[in-house]
Amino acid sequence: MGHWPVGVVMASQTFDENVRVHIGSHVQAPPDWINFDASPTLRLQRLPLVGGFLHRLSGMPDRFPDAVRYGDITKGLPFEDGSVSAVYASHVLEHLSFEDFYAALEETRRILRPGGVFRLIVPDLAGRARRYLAAHEKGDAAAAERFMRETLLGRVSRPKSLKARAKALFGNEVHLWMWDEPSMQAALTAVGFADVRRCAIGDAANPAFGSVERHGRFFDHDLDDLPECAMECRKASIADEARPRTPAHAAAA
Repeated sequence: MGHWPVGVVMASQTFDENVRVHIGSHVQAPPDWINFDASPTLRLQRLPLVGGFLHRLSGMPDRFPDAVRYGDITKGLPFEDGSVSAVYASHVLEHLSFEDFYAALEETRRILRPGGVFRLIVPDLAGRARRYLAAHEKGDAAAAERFMRETLLGRVSRPKSLKARAKALFGNEVHLWMWDEPSMQAALTAVGFADVRRCAIGDAANPAFGSVERHGRFFDHDLDDLPECAMECRKASIADEARPRTPAHAAAA
């Protein structure tokens, strides 16, 4: 399945008030959401004849469901401006570079209708930093190594085998930029989102989020149930849009 240019809208979804977009869905594809993933593995998996072999080579344990479509939020999704009611992205944005992160926020804002809701989860850098500092203050010599492993910012070794290289190339496991609540709130506000707040599972006003959110995404069970950085915001109304705002990159600089 190919990628669509910006502005192309899928048939029957142009004026649907219940269009909900799930970014970076991986293998989770609830039927009441339009599920996208930008993994190269997805494109390889869909290739005739060789797709199965390439999927096994990638090291991914599960195949993408047929309901997952290829789409890259940083390059544009196939929706007209203001045609989507809700967007959800769980553990996706930390895999983007700083510039691509802002491109993803701008595209999310573009496709959302005024008042549309965006909920996201990223690993909480502040929580991991607190764990590191607490261990460091106790003289724990392994504190730095654990921090690098827990943030996925380090590399234990370079891939050597063909399978390891394929997994590194197609797995997209690297964290390219980490966020905490203040930095994420500032970024969302700078792009033009309103009512930015920390959120929790089950507290969305729109019940549709209940079918896409999972408890294990809001907490890291491997780190003593460390709460992740989960945020909610909405696309500003026309009145909000009329107010001047600081360009995103200027605010982040």
